[in-house]
Amino acid sequence: MPRFVQTFDSAIRKGQAGLGNRLVRAACWWLSIPYAIGIWFRNRRFDRNPNRAVRVPIAVISIGNLTLGGTGKTPAVEFFARHLRNRDCRVAILSRGYGSDTGPNDEALLLEDNLPDVPHLQGRDRVALAATALEELESEVLLLDDGFQHRRLHRDFDIVLIDATRNIFDEHLFPRGLLREPVASLQRAHAVILTRCDRATPGSVRVQMAELNRRFPHLLLATARHSTLELIREGTIPLEPSTLRGRSVLAFCGIGNPEAFQKTLVELGANLIGFRPFADHQKYTRDDVESLRSWAATFPSETVVVTTQKDFVKLRTPDLEGRPLLALRIEFAFQSGESELLARLDSMLPESIHA
Repeated sequence: MPRFVQTFDSAIRKGQAGLGNRLVRAACWWLSIPYAIGIWFRNRRFDRNPNRAVRVPIAVISIGNLTLGGTGKTPAVEFFARHLRNRDCRVAILSRGYGSDTGPNDEALLLEDNLPDVPHLQGRDRVALAATALEELESEVLLLDDGFQHRRLHRDFDIVLIDATRNIFDEHLFPRGLLREPVASLQRAHAVILTRCDRATPGSVRVQMAELNRRFPHLLLATARHSTLELIREGTIPLEPSTLRGRSVLAFCGIGNPEAFQKTLVELGANLIGFRPFADHQKYTRDDVESLRSWAATFPSETVVVTTQKDFVKLRTPDLEGRPLLALRIEFAFQSGESELLARLDSMLPESIHA
């Protein structure tokens, strides 16, 4: 992981003590002021003139968040896209596609694996992507991935994901914290889903839900968890996650919340003997892969190497120096509020689907 990412991670996300970390937080607080002003002006432009947002003749549903990474958004996008496909609805996913200038990024590759019948369009101009989905794919619903801050395209239903393990009301604006915009921006959302509720204490979940309901009574609220579904290996059939119980495991990942991945492996009973975090959306170079191979070779031959499906789709190799490489596939599942939220979503579908 790059040094500056490690510094930001320890000082901001983990809030570690120490003079150096305190100085970083102080500097980032001052830097957050011009950031806040820029966000305020941008949102005010759209709030004062809603017609700035381009409307399309079909429903646009956005799955987004308020923070920088780590809310489990991709499994949630997969869940809602699958739900719409199960209703025989022609849905297309539109995303900014960070890092996709030279081809599909990790999220696109993952969704292509898990939802081969759902087209995924990536690009900077999501208004243009929407036109393509309408004209060339004859889409009936558009699913806007990571779209809460993308206000150029009008949406009919805004779903915001919040990680229950980090109280959103204790967060600060970037770069002092992880907030992309103030919590008050939830005023323009339609629904909030607290994710990873199985990893937060029940009391913390109740407090956050109560505060959300108090501040934003218009919101439809739900809770969810991310559970392990299966282990994938290139060229073989999927395995049960319980396969890791008692096994010596090396792990690596390039995601927004690497600690959550570590915790999942430990909960599955794996004997985690080594872990390497990379930057979120890591693009694995040949040097990276060679480094991973060399690292794996220093451990016993019976060791298993495990990563996330998001990382695995960029590697596509069955092993590292003879050690099997497995990917853990995660499933999004509601704990509460599912029927109400899906009913609201379904009400926006074309009349032909309701018939």
